[in-house]
Amino acid sequence: MKKTLFVIVLAVAVASFIFIAAQANESNGRKIIVFSDALNEAAKDELIARTGSVKFKNLDFIGAKAVWVPSRAAAEKLKKHPSVLRIEDDVEVFALGRFEKQNYNTQLAQVLPWGIDRVDAEKVWPLGNTADPVKISIIDTGISDRHPDLLANIKGGVNTIQPKKNWNDDNGHGSHVAGIVAALNNTIGVVGVGPAADLYAVKVLNAAGSGYLSDVIEGIQWSINNEMQVINMSLGTSSNVQSFHEAVIAAKKAGIVVVAAAGNSGGSVIYPAAYPETIAVSATDKYDMIASWSSRGQEVDLAAPGVSIYSTYKRTSYATLSGTSMAAPHVAGSAALVLNTPVDGVYDADNDGKWDPDEVQKKLQDKAVDLGDSGFDFLYGWGLVNAHNAVQQ
Repeated sequence: MKKTLFVIVLAVAVASFIFIAAQANESNGRKIIVFSDALNEAAKDELIARTGSVKFKNLDFIGAKAVWVPSRAAAEKLKKHPSVLRIEDDVEVFALGRFEKQNYNTQLAQVLPWGIDRVDAEKVWPLGNTADPVKISIIDTGISDRHPDLLANIKGGVNTIQPKKNWNDDNGHGSHVAGIVAALNNTIGVVGVGPAADLYAVKVLNAAGSGYLSDVIEGIQWSINNEMQVINMSLGTSSNVQSFHEAVIAAKKAGIVVVAAAGNSGGSVIYPAAYPETIAVSATDKYDMIASWSSRGQEVDLAAPGVSIYSTYKRTSYATLSGTSMAAPHVAGSAALVLNTPVDGVYDADNDGKWDPDEVQKKLQDKAVDLGDSGFDFLYGWGLVNAHNAVQQ
């Protein structure tokens, strides 16, 4: 009887702890607070301070601030203010690559990775198009600041996690993504889709490959302010946060082609890839089959190689990784090659004489290699991206 009573009491205590913890998580911690235009910046900061909350990041382009909210009472006080439109959780975001093996030999002769070959990028370069000087923002774990196969293409960057530190990659994922986009066409290692594109390292994820949404949103803000032409986000979250969507919308309105990895759950497409303003990319293998773990659904726009992809990695090494994280940069690099061609009159829907994000996406989709069901399907979208087809008039 005593043992049974103890088990019941323990179960109740555990349930109560979980309930209280869940309530606490809903009411305090890292939040994104979105304000109306009724308050100026000083007034917003004063309101935050009056509740005992602490602002740690401005996200001005979506009218928001990232804030630490200490209590339920503080959260309620902020919610009730007429100039606060909403309060959202500053959710965690994760890199979407799966590590397989690492190679520390930096002196191996250059190889053409199978994915670069499959999208026919190497057929574009003899045409004089190496994506130079298209500006590509790699919003990720950073990029190695010493890799001989990347360094000449890296033109700058930012660390939104710790702004006083540089953007060097302490994980490897971002460097791998960057190499798929634009590893140098030299004598060593690998080569990327657009081997002379300008890379910008936007470090929003930590050494473990995770981070917070507010840091990602700040990375998008930095990309807009610094006039990037392509953003690659090989990261995601299952949480649909309105501020994230508004940030992606702002990037597209600024004329940036936004490419995102569909996810590795084998289920629904995650965010930001699920937003209609992005080009959502699923992953295929060497046989042009969808990877079993690749997310799928009506949001998928294109497919690209994502299984056992060899590319640059942290410090001066190379590695083989799999994931929709690896598929997305094949599309980002292909988009850069399209942007580096004269605007195709057939695709210049608004007749402004320059490429717009929708026009780039339409051409990539129209020139893709159809896989799966004829036309659009939930596994491959409009098909396997093909850079060579996409740069043809």
